[in-house]
Amino acid sequence: MQSMQIKEDKDDQHGQVDSASALQQYLDLITITSISGIYNSLVLEIKAGDTIRDAIHMLYEKETFGAAIVDVLDTETSDVRFSDRYIGFISFPNIILWCLEEYENIKEDANDNHSHLKDIEHDDLFSILDQIPQIGQTKVGELAKSFLWEPFFPVHLNDTILHALLLLSKHRLQVLPVIQQPDAPLIGFVTQNALVELLLRSSELEWFDNIANKNLSDFRFEGQEHPRCVFGSQSVADALKLLWQNQTCAVAVVDRQTKKLIGNVRNSDIYNLVKNNDLLRNRRILTVEEFLRTETDITYAEPITENDHGANQTAGNLRLKNSSNQTAGNLRLKNSSKSRMDSPVSNKENDTLKQVMQQMAKTNSSFSFLINGNQQVTGLITVRDIILQFAPPCVNSSIGGGGFFELALEQSKCHISNGTIIRNR
Repeated sequence: MQSMQIKEDKDDQHGQVDSASALQQYLDLITITSISGIYNSLVLEIKAGDTIRDAIHMLYEKETFGAAIVDVLDTETSDVRFSDRYIGFISFPNIILWCLEEYENIKEDANDNHSHLKDIEHDDLFSILDQIPQIGQTKVGELAKSFLWEPFFPVHLNDTILHALLLLSKHRLQVLPVIQQPDAPLIGFVTQNALVELLLRSSELEWFDNIANKNLSDFRFEGQEHPRCVFGSQSVADALKLLWQNQTCAVAVVDRQTKKLIGNVRNSDIYNLVKNNDLLRNRRILTVEEFLRTETDITYAEPITENDHGANQTAGNLRLKNSSNQTAGNLRLKNSSKSRMDSPVSNKENDTLKQVMQQMAKTNSSFSFLINGNQQVTGLITVRDIILQFAPPCVNSSIGGGGFFELALEQSKCHISNGTIIRNR
């Protein structure tokens, strides 16, 4: 891997790094092509003028986590580059959460004109969407006002990991679309987990271990003080509402008496509800604890990777489900190592950042719950929290960047001032 060679070169130069390239030597020479599996990504497009019903159906049939949104108007403009047609990225869980929330709002406001809602209560999701046009016939483009879209920031194959880290740390993105050249269509996606796994390949290198071997108690994470929790005795509908209101990746399920962590409900688990109409129909009476024990044929529904270069899964594929018999390191994913709902990913404060990264990679998870000695939830660590620890400083601000880059600057006798690298005198 290039980062290993970079470290060796640095040592050969007597540990002295030029200030202008202090931040560049580690990650700015590693291109996006170092991430395996990009060409195996299933790339879907949804037009801004498509209906919600059609968008959900396509993602469901393809068992795909999300899709790029194409501006309908741009497709009719001859002087617009092909890649400029893309205006956002939308995920399957977000669309479903929006539909369920709208459905509940309509029910609350129901009058005689909406008495038919009781008649369709036991129908499947697509039948409900067909019978409630104000939901099913809503255009995808209209969901922008509900902040369901992610901004569209494509990367090129010759862009570097440094560039990708900058984008993912500055913006709240689940994926980075990959294009080969400005006038070409999408060829795949890079996920947050892809970059974390790529960073893990630098394990045992000094620059990496100086940060990754620190205990979690040495860090301060965004979601640490306000974890979202639901009691196991509450309904699945309550958990879904928390997911929607907080726009979070997961809520912890805790025992009402002991407050111990007993499970989790992730936004990806919404796919189970669509797949199993009984679960969807009974979401208001089915307890979360019962939901945790529900057996489904779903293997996973989070952005994961299909590899084509022999490394652990690291990039791109947004498939909701895959086939079985996968073992670590296979060229193709055969099944998922995603944890069960009743076996949530968790860590303690005396665990290291590297241990969290390894556990997230092993379980295809985008988060880990922070727990105390009594198994009670004290925080939520996301894959973005990890990326922020390795992220470069923002070149257009005075923000200093993550711990790795602070260390690189310190070692090269430099500092950041107003977004500029300055050599210390």
